[in-house]
Amino acid sequence: MTAIAMNPPVPLASRFEPGRLMVHAALIAYTVLALFPIALILINSVKSRAAIFDDPLALPTMDSLTFIGFQKVLASTNFLLYFGNSLYVTLLALLCIVLFGAMAAWALSEYSFMGNRVLTLFLALGIMIPIRLGTVAILELMVKLELVNTLAALILVYTAQGLPLAVMILSEFMRQVPSELKDAARCDGVGEVRIFFQVVLPLIRPAIATVAVFTMIPAWNDLWFPLILAPSDRTKTVTLGVQQFIGQYVTDWNSVLAALSLAVIPMLILYALFSRQLIRGLTAGAVK
Repeated sequence: MTAIAMNPPVPLASRFEPGRLMVHAALIAYTVLALFPIALILINSVKSRAAIFDDPLALPTMDSLTFIGFQKVLASTNFLLYFGNSLYVTLLALLCIVLFGAMAAWALSEYSFMGNRVLTLFLALGIMIPIRLGTVAILELMVKLELVNTLAALILVYTAQGLPLAVMILSEFMRQVPSELKDAARCDGVGEVRIFFQVVLPLIRPAIATVAVFTMIPAWNDLWFPLILAPSDRTKTVTLGVQQFIGQYVTDWNSVLAALSLAVIPMLILYALFSRQLIRGLTAGAVK
């Protein structure tokens, strides 16, 4: 009875208020707008070339249904290698971003030391300045380190690209962790490392999921740095591998759409896994 009194049910009439209906209509319209390109790619990936150009919005029929694009992608190219390269680079870069970003955020939010604000400002500049402006310097550095045409070059670049945003998000959440929990752990003789991994990190899982979503998608979809740093056939990523089906005069649209359909699947799966924690992180951050 107490719980019911504290959380009364929302009246049915209030659910149909004009303001609430407008918000839901806007959200539904945005969802349709965001999912439309993905649906268009998936639909046309199983249609013949003629059907794609005749009516790209139509669903495939028995006459237009074909899987020739998937057969070409999987049989005549190293798409599985490109797919594995993208997955390896994205997951390893994501691990580095979360781990190093959380460690840096812990240091900046928990300890007071000379240069704390300077480091925070420096990381904030990393968010505002695109990393692509330093492409020439990055390429020169990778040549000196002999990392050109290696996946390690991409992992290092994506880690550096995602760290500033990760530190900003995670440090804000870490400041909200009650100091009583950390002080109680210290009184029990728990070291700082165990406090970080066993007390703090489990409490900021929504923030970690938010960082994961915001950093893995740009790394997976990037074409710029794979084209410059790792263009060899054994280090190509999915986005770079798709380009071989696009020519100056002829484009194999069946293969392009099939490759894009296969490339979008991991991001949809990872987003579905992180979506709940992502929403919690965004809604929690809205009031911080």
